[in-house]
Amino acid sequence: MKKIFFISCLLLVTLGVSAQKTAYVDTEYILKHIPDYKSSLTQIEGLSKQYQKEVDDVFKEVDAMYRTYQADQVLLTDDMRKRRENDIIEKEKKAKELQRQRFGPEGDLFQTRTKLLKPIQEKVSTTVAEVAKNKYIDFVFDKSSESTMMIYASANYDISNDVIIKLGFKPGTLVK
Repeated sequence: MKKIFFISCLLLVTLGVSAQKTAYVDTEYILKHIPDYKSSLTQIEGLSKQYQKEVDDVFKEVDAMYRTYQADQVLLTDDMRKRRENDIIEKEKKAKELQRQRFGPEGDLFQTRTKLLKPIQEKVSTTVAEVAKNKYIDFVFDKSSESTMMIYASANYDISNDVIIKLGFKPGTLVK
C-alpha cells in the first residue's frame, strides 16, 4: 500500500514538473537573418567612424596648438603665454565635450543605436512570445547573451506579487 501511494505521489510530481516546458533561442543567430538589423549596424558603424574622425580632428588641433605654444613659449610674454594656455585648455574642453556628445551614455551614437535597433529587438521579442504561446512553452532563455537570460516567461509562474504580499506590502503600490 505504501509503495502504491509513493509511486502515485512520484507520478503526480513528475507530471507537474514535466508540464513546465522550456526552450531557448539564439537571438544573435536570429538577428543575423534580419536585413534591417544588418543595415542598421552598417549605418551605426559609419556614423561611429564619422564621429570618431570629428573628435580626432579636434584633438589634433589641440595637439598642434600645444606644439606651437611649446615652440613659441620662450618668445612670449607672460600675458601672451597665459592667453595661449587658456586657448589650448578651452579647445581641449570643447574636444572632450564633443566626444561626450557623440559617444557618451546619452550621446548621439547611443541615441541613434537605440532608435534603429529597439524596434527590431522588440519585434523579435514579440515574435518569441507568440511562438512560445503557440507551442505552450512556459520559459524561453536566450543562448547568445553573456549570462543566460530569460526573454519570455508565462505570467502563470510570476510570483512577484506573492513575494510583495509576504513582505507586507501591497502589489501595485510603487514607492515614489
